[in-house]
Amino acid sequence: MAIKRYNPTTAGRRGMSVSAFDELQGVQTPEKSLLELKKKSGGRNATGKITVRHIGGGNRQKYRVIDFKRNKDGIAAKVVGIQYDPNRTVNIALLQYEDGERRYILCPDGLKVGDTVVSGADADIKLGNALPLSSIPVGTFIHNIEMRAGRGGVIARSAGMAAQLMAKENKGAIIKMPSGEMRYVPLNCRATVGELGNKDNEIVSLGKAGRKRHMGVRPTVRGVVMNPCDHPHGGGEGKSPVGMASPVTPWGKPALGYKTRKKKNASNKFIIKRVN
Repeated sequence: MAIKRYNPTTAGRRGMSVSAFDELQGVQTPEKSLLELKKKSGGRNATGKITVRHIGGGNRQKYRVIDFKRNKDGIAAKVVGIQYDPNRTVNIALLQYEDGERRYILCPDGLKVGDTVVSGADADIKLGNALPLSSIPVGTFIHNIEMRAGRGGVIARSAGMAAQLMAKENKGAIIKMPSGEMRYVPLNCRATVGELGNKDNEIVSLGKAGRKRHMGVRPTVRGVVMNPCDHPHGGGEGKSPVGMASPVTPWGKPALGYKTRKKKNASNKFIIKRVN
């Protein structure tokens, strides 16, 4: 997808760029049966306490229900529209099944309006088709990969992402994740063939603070400019350094390079090779 840049008519426009949305095709009106209300939490839990900082405001949005499970087997579906989704970086494709049902899926790179996709173990190795890993050839690039059969895809779901099926052994497959990590996944888990589209999303420049606020993200304040009662980095006369061996979070935990994954995590046995 191409990137559109603006002339510097204002300070915000000077560095701003947006997607050209040239991947969008066909029906652009959201399917009403696949829309759900999306309530704002402000980062607060059920007791009203902020558990995720820097969340609040933003444009009103409705959630598009995505078919991550791809469990409608043996029924061909025609792509009738490729649409923008405000809730994710990748575009979504609206499918019309032969029995009349409509569903949204994540749109792979190269999928066009009029193409046909199928799910199931007998489906062809074709862009947009969803199959169990046992039916996919080694070396194929895949996305929307399940970690537990029947629970829906959780791996490689954002713009431009894809994993690669590296090997099969016993009842499992070895997947090379987008990060480079090698992970063991059961062979009966499903995945979709192809790489996801909207690859240029990562080079879009917001250009101004307002666009971040439209996304529902509130400002972040550095710890060194706070008071010592608010942050471990705070306090001091004038412009002061961090004042400790390494930066820490507001709660005193190491901030840079500190591994937060549990050493006895039950899923450690599925990780064959880590990135670091």
